[in-house]
Amino acid sequence: MKLRLAVLLLLLMPVLAMAAEPVAGVDYVEFANGKPFAPVKGKVEVAEVFGYSCIHCFHLESTIGPWKKKQPASVKFTLVPAAFGGYWTTYARAFFAAQKLGVLERSHAEVFKAVHVDGNLPVQNVTNQEIGAYYGSFGVTPKAFVASMESPAVNALLERSRQFAMTAGVEGTPTLIVAGKYRVTARSPEDALRTVDYLVARERVARK
Repeated sequence: MKLRLAVLLLLLMPVLAMAAEPVAGVDYVEFANGKPFAPVKGKVEVAEVFGYSCIHCFHLESTIGPWKKKQPASVKFTLVPAAFGGYWTTYARAFFAAQKLGVLERSHAEVFKAVHVDGNLPVQNVTNQEIGAYYGSFGVTPKAFVASMESPAVNALLERSRQFAMTAGVEGTPTLIVAGKYRVTARSPEDALRTVDYLVARERVARK
């Protein structure tokens, strides 16, 4: 009986593997005219369209952090703040300003914590001045930070992020985009990252 069961499992393994493979139209969507947000030659970009005010993005941080550490050098993870208007755009400005001023790496996780844990920043209706005052704790004067938020360089990045999200058909956050042409639609964080791994592997094969 045990031998027959073992043989049956061996026969079923290819079928089970196929069933586990992400499905187009269910787990991901391929869209036309897309391109990576910040392309690097020889790397496959995995972009996350996110918002600091989004609780689901905050929760994804704990899952995607360990995933990023396991990725090879050929995978590039890129954060793209969603500029949906209103306070979404204000926080997107803050992200790009922090990036321009060299404090993004230190501030990114802390901003999420300030919004969703400590309450040091409001989820909605945040002002440039409130954000500038908060980023003062990272060694940037509030005035300089606000000036960066309102700069032409940040305006240009905001427009790029809007176009990137529109082309990909992003309707909410967080949304993962692989190689600038696949939008991941799997629901759970685990299924989403499994789909990302599948698409990255597929893209590597296609580029050989």
